[in-house]
Amino acid sequence: MASNSTVPKCPAPMKATSNGVFQGDNPLDFALPLAILQICLVVVLTRGLAFLLRPLRQPRVIAEIVGGVLLGPSALGRNLTYLHAVFPPKSLTVLDTLANLGLLFFLFLVGLELDPKSLRRTGKKALCIAISGISLPFVLGIGSSFALRATISEGVSKAPFLVFMGVALSITAFPVLARILAELKLLTTDIGQMAMSAAAVNDVAAWILLALAIALSGTKNSPVISVWVLVCGCAFVIVCILVVPPVFKWMENRCPEGEPVNETYVCAILASVLAAGFVTDSIGIHALFGAFVIGVLVPKEGPFAGALVEKVEDLVSGLFLPLYFVSSGLKTNVATIQGAQSWGLLALVISTACIGKIVGTVGVSLMCRVPFREALALGFLMNTKGLVELIVLNIGKDRGVLNDQTFAVMVLMALFTTFITTPLVMAVYKPAQLGKTEYKHRAIQRKNLNSQLRILACFHSVRNLPTLINTIEASRGTEKREGLIVYAMHLMELSERSSAIQMVHKARRNGLPFWNKGQNSDTNQIVVAFETFQRLSRVVIRPMTAISPMNTMHEDICASAERKEAAMVILPFHKHQRLDGQLETTRNDFRHVNRRVLEHAPCSVGILVDRGLGGTAQVSASSVDSGITVIFFGGNDDREALAYGARMAEHPGINLVVIRFTVHPDVVGEIVRVNVDESSDGEPGAAKSADEHFLAEFKEKIVNDGSVRYEERAVRNGAEAVEAIRELSRCNMFLVGRIPEGELVASLNGKRECPELGPVGSLLISPDFSTTASVLVVQQYRSKLSLESLASLRVRDSPERDSGNS
Repeated sequence: MASNSTVPKCPAPMKATSNGVFQGDNPLDFALPLAILQICLVVVLTRGLAFLLRPLRQPRVIAEIVGGVLLGPSALGRNLTYLHAVFPPKSLTVLDTLANLGLLFFLFLVGLELDPKSLRRTGKKALCIAISGISLPFVLGIGSSFALRATISEGVSKAPFLVFMGVALSITAFPVLARILAELKLLTTDIGQMAMSAAAVNDVAAWILLALAIALSGTKNSPVISVWVLVCGCAFVIVCILVVPPVFKWMENRCPEGEPVNETYVCAILASVLAAGFVTDSIGIHALFGAFVIGVLVPKEGPFAGALVEKVEDLVSGLFLPLYFVSSGLKTNVATIQGAQSWGLLALVISTACIGKIVGTVGVSLMCRVPFREALALGFLMNTKGLVELIVLNIGKDRGVLNDQTFAVMVLMALFTTFITTPLVMAVYKPAQLGKTEYKHRAIQRKNLNSQLRILACFHSVRNLPTLINTIEASRGTEKREGLIVYAMHLMELSERSSAIQMVHKARRNGLPFWNKGQNSDTNQIVVAFETFQRLSRVVIRPMTAISPMNTMHEDICASAERKEAAMVILPFHKHQRLDGQLETTRNDFRHVNRRVLEHAPCSVGILVDRGLGGTAQVSASSVDSGITVIFFGGNDDREALAYGARMAEHPGINLVVIRFTVHPDVVGEIVRVNVDESSDGEPGAAKSADEHFLAEFKEKIVNDGSVRYEERAVRNGAEAVEAIRELSRCNMFLVGRIPEGELVASLNGKRECPELGPVGSLLISPDFSTTASVLVVQQYRSKLSLESLASLRVRDSPERDSGNS
């Protein structure tokens, strides 16, 4: 009995909830409040670091890895009082369980966004790059493992350690790479598509190798057990391939397009993820493999994928996944790296990882005739590690293959290689500079009217399409001209949500028809709309995709306009029409995109206010019957609007009315005091003489054209001009200049809800102006905008106006 008294007692397990501080309980001694505090601390720290690293264009995973290391024993954890209070040893089981549960569903999302069909379509070039990007680092990783085993990793199992080191150095993180490519505007380029294809192949190979490493590390007694683990793992995958897809297909067929996915099916799939995780964990591989396999087998084309991502991603990526980085950080102690030998081994591992990936990728890329700069950038991109690397390292740590010092070395290697990717790629590869071209026709107004017209037409969603397509149809001109080429650009936001990776697959079709083989065009309204228009019209449509954060989306638009030598960019207005006819803000971020494009565009710009030109459906060429009204006061923008209107008037179904407003002779100089003979460029009389010359040419061309009516109205003040414009409200579309010039325009200046539309555009969209006509507000390209034009783009938004209706 006496001997029993010397045995230390195990600490009591933590209870779930406390009775509160008023009853003497410390919330940090209970599992639930402590977990809540840990989650809140992690989210605040990682989001704060992500905000600080945003100017460096680093992916969020960098902030999460650094945050995890800072919360662990490497930094804040040096204070034992903090460490035992916030992350006590008895809470780590709960923390690891939550973290691995989040990781389980995150790997399901990664599998969900990895399309097996795209792997089968991977080109030989990308496949060769992927194989070289795996083989050489894997071999070098095995080589460096001998140096580590002889020093800081003595005593570990040889075979598992060799394989773990090879896998750790050969990985390319597919999700993180997608973020970096999108941030650098490379997602839709040749190098971006090649990198994503190679990374997808690399990802699948890495998981297979990791399964092998886990199987080897799972036994210390007999290699036969490792063989059984591998055989059972392969059998699980085969059974899933045979059984799961038909079941998912049956579910998909019972969920029609456009209808919400049945909650029962969503729960069934999420439960199957957990069940698959249980099976693979029981086999001895890891629970995340089962989740990944189920994600890969979910149908990608139907509504299932989107519904599942919507249900799972925010909770997992926002709250639970960052816990995994903290769990890793608590196992990482940089202080264990001591002495010249340890730091030398860290340098060895980093250099081995970089040399293996970069040399292997660059060498094969050059053999495939990829230019050197692109090959070097591709090598840097394939060196991205991130979350997948941490998964491998944590499994190795939990299986006893990696000790504390080796684990810390490998975490720092993953952090360093991912951090340097963005700055190195930016330094060696600048596609905007490499592709920069000079072109002649940057505006609609030009001397050679028979030259080809190129328009970059942007849209956010299906809602923008009918009016956009009908506007394009009206712009096609006559058969005598060289024709119209329209680049239809779908603007898609890249968010921090994991589902943004799905847009990668759409971006890989950039520059190709939306109706590629293998796609079901009936399920995509955008596909149907453009396919129908292309078949019925003589206009050439070339679809494109811009995937970007909202704050840099204008860069994609301007770069594409430059690359495609567009004469005009047409942008959708940031408001849409409600059923009662009023305009309502869709999203204020779109407004800022439009303003930045107006300021930086390499060509003319038009903002299209959609009130249903031609109705809510596409109008065939033979059925077009629209009235277009051009309001002309004077100046560059008004001349551009009239030049566009003149081209539209060539369509047999378009009737054009041009109203030029002039100052009544009795009140010249009395409306407001402005110098009407001075252009925006500061050259006296230049604007007026240019207007007169342009109008003289226009009137000469329309002498025998019955579809065009030109009229001049002399008004005494701005109020009379507004009343005259109201009389024209029954047309189908107004074409106006953004910043018209002259004495009358100055008298219209007042409170404008949307200054970027200019005085006339703001009048036409105001709730006081009753019309069902769409409005196209045009800005002519100039190498340098006028001060008035720039000022209108930098007016601060009114929260009262932007929060609700017009």
